[in-house]
Amino acid sequence: MALLKLVSAVAFLVLSIEAFSPHTHTLPSQTASSLSAATPNGNDGITSSISRRSAVHSLAGLAISPLLLPTLPASARLEGVNKPELLPSEPGLNVIQVEKFLTKGQEKRLNGLLTKLEADTGYRVRILCQAYPTTPGLAIRDYWDLAKEGAKDDKFVVLVVDQFGGKGNVLNFNVGDGVKFALPNVFWTRLSSKYGTTFFVKENGIDLAITNAIEAIVTCLSSEDQFCVNVPEGVSLGM
Repeated sequence: MALLKLVSAVAFLVLSIEAFSPHTHTLPSQTASSLSAATPNGNDGITSSISRRSAVHSLAGLAISPLLLPTLPASARLEGVNKPELLPSEPGLNVIQVEKFLTKGQEKRLNGLLTKLEADTGYRVRILCQAYPTTPGLAIRDYWDLAKEGAKDDKFVVLVVDQFGGKGNVLNFNVGDGVKFALPNVFWTRLSSKYGTTFFVKENGIDLAITNAIEAIVTCLSSEDQFCVNVPEGVSLGM
């Protein structure tokens, strides 16, 4: 009888501990996406980060190195955009500003910097500044000749800059397979977390977020090793 009471007491104690213990909530199953962006943890929250990347997934439509993102319900996905009329009439620009985040001088210097990077290294870095749904979207693939079926040139990075109503990270990187060894996923996570947060943009401006991010990318891809895991400190390329 005494043994039975002891067993009952232990069982009650175990149940009581479980009732007040924190429970671990698992995220939905993850799936590889043909278009994705490095997902920073930052201070902007998981929900806004996921929804933003869903938007970039739909409107950019580039084939990149697969990064894992949580599966989203169909109702949470935004329809793709294809508006070639929003592309510039001048061909070959490295910077497209549907939404004006950069000054004319900044745009010109970035365009020259990225032209030189491509000539020196073969890496193609492009910038699309937009305010979804006002974006050329899928049309940038033809304009920049990116991610076409059967294409062998996958050494590209597309930076999609969008404030999404002032919520979440403004820097979204679409990265070709040919860049993933030089700049692995952790680099993009750290880069977005450093310069793309709402706090950084509020304190320094979105133009500085863009130029700092591009300077870091160019510095890494132009280095002797052509490899980075951490974001370079104190970089200045005369921007």
